[in-house]
Amino acid sequence: MKNIIRFALLAIFITSFIFYSCQKEAGSIDITNPDKPHAVTIFLTDHQTPVFDSVFIDLQKLEIKLSDDSLANGGWVNLSIRPGVYNILRFRNGLDTLFATGTIPNARLKKIKLTLGSQNSVVKDGVRSSLRLHDNDREVMIDVSAANFEITSSGQVLFWIDFDASQSIQVDNSGSGNNNGYRLRSHIKIFTRRSSGSIEGRVLPRQADALVMAINGTDTTTAIPEDDRGEFKIVGLNAGTYKVFIDGQNGYNDTTINNVIIRTNEDTHLPVITLHQ
Repeated sequence: MKNIIRFALLAIFITSFIFYSCQKEAGSIDITNPDKPHAVTIFLTDHQTPVFDSVFIDLQKLEIKLSDDSLANGGWVNLSIRPGVYNILRFRNGLDTLFATGTIPNARLKKIKLTLGSQNSVVKDGVRSSLRLHDNDREVMIDVSAANFEITSSGQVLFWIDFDASQSIQVDNSGSGNNNGYRLRSHIKIFTRRSSGSIEGRVLPRQADALVMAINGTDTTTAIPEDDRGEFKIVGLNAGTYKVFIDGQNGYNDTTINNVIIRTNEDTHLPVITLHQ
């Protein structure tokens, strides 16, 4: 009798499992299918510069190029943004802002193109200076691979644009007389939180005015700890082994932390770093 009951229960379980699986398969949506319309959401962030108080960038247009010979306009799709001047240094230490949204005919991304306006400037020690923008620098183009964006569980294309202020501004001596200043040559990259890592920590005391640099080979990313608690965060890092250099100011000594491991889709937390004179 027990064997008959067990057999009956097993049969019910198998039947229920098959029914559930069929129902799930019939009702599921293939979110990985690239050849269908996708919503797209893009955030803007910044890897900062210790040189300037503010960096104002005039962002006017963002387009995505898709791979499909049947699309109009060569596959370029214009996304919805709020055109205007952005102080990109506001988006540091892991902060970002929603920058662009829209719907694209497919998820075969090939390039993005960012078009800049003419109202670009920096503030250093309270003094504002215009940023020269040459005609061939008005459009910033970057290739996109599958590793640069992700498709969420709801079928949404998602990625971040990192406008690297520290590498985008150059001293420009092309002017005459007192017209020397700075030139804007935009250096951007795109990443996702899922395919990159981050590092965060805290530097004390605040009087040290420290700079934090995450170094991996020739790639260096800078963070400035926040004024209130000395906290910092660097996002969009490739997985690997880093050296973290803390540059102390105001008579405080530097320090280095070696062999800091950055893993994909993980936050690496450093213990509190205390600098000494």
